[in-house]
Amino acid sequence: MIAMARERRLAEIFVEVADSLVEDFDVIDLLHRLSARCVELLDVSAAGILLVDPYGELQIIAASDEHTRLLELFALQHDQGPCVECYRTGAARTNIDLTRPETTAAWPRFAQQARATGYVTTHAIPLRLRNRVVGALNLFQTTTHRLGDDDIALAQALADVATIAILQQRTLEQSHVENSQLENALTSRILIEQVKGFLAERWNTSVDDAFAAFRSYARARHLRLSDLAAQIVSGGFDTRAIPAPATAQSGDHAG
Repeated sequence: MIAMARERRLAEIFVEVADSLVEDFDVIDLLHRLSARCVELLDVSAAGILLVDPYGELQIIAASDEHTRLLELFALQHDQGPCVECYRTGAARTNIDLTRPETTAAWPRFAQQARATGYVTTHAIPLRLRNRVVGALNLFQTTTHRLGDDDIALAQALADVATIAILQQRTLEQSHVENSQLENALTSRILIEQVKGFLAERWNTSVDDAFAAFRSYARARHLRLSDLAAQIVSGGFDTRAIPAPATAQSGDHAG
């Protein structure tokens, strides 16, 4: 991205985020947008965001695509990978070559699965405010291109924005409020995953395309993703109202 255009786009993104931080903003949608913006601004192939739940366990909360979400889930299931380590130490791990023997030795299952997904380089940035770490941002590349210091600083700035969005600064010292916010976000994520799978099966399309259609419908009507997902899961919403993506194939489109 040309420097001037990138700076302009960065300014627009931070304004977009600031506008989103209203009292009742949709944290899931915001984090998905931030993961997509990381791909746009940093010349990386994919991004994922992990959050710690009230019980101290990391959970995948947002990803730029379904392949990355599954890779992050794999890392959590096997409790290994740079994102897990980044959360525990609070320190960034950048320009990690997934093809090096040392990387495979450190995280054998994660490194193998990441390479199978097509990634050869990864970076982990802490979601941190002062001394508090609530998760990590993982960036993936399909090339060996290194991220420079300016790119790493920008990645940390985006991670900081995500952290503030999650915690909301006015409640940082209220641990019970913080835990409630995180738990609600993670519960909402489970409902959204269920809806993604349901819509993808109904439309016979990819999970990414189904989610894009679901998000587009919700945002056009100023609906929170979690609220719409809850209505769908409970049977209180007819999904035939959501326009199918262009990639949908013929089949049973009953609501």
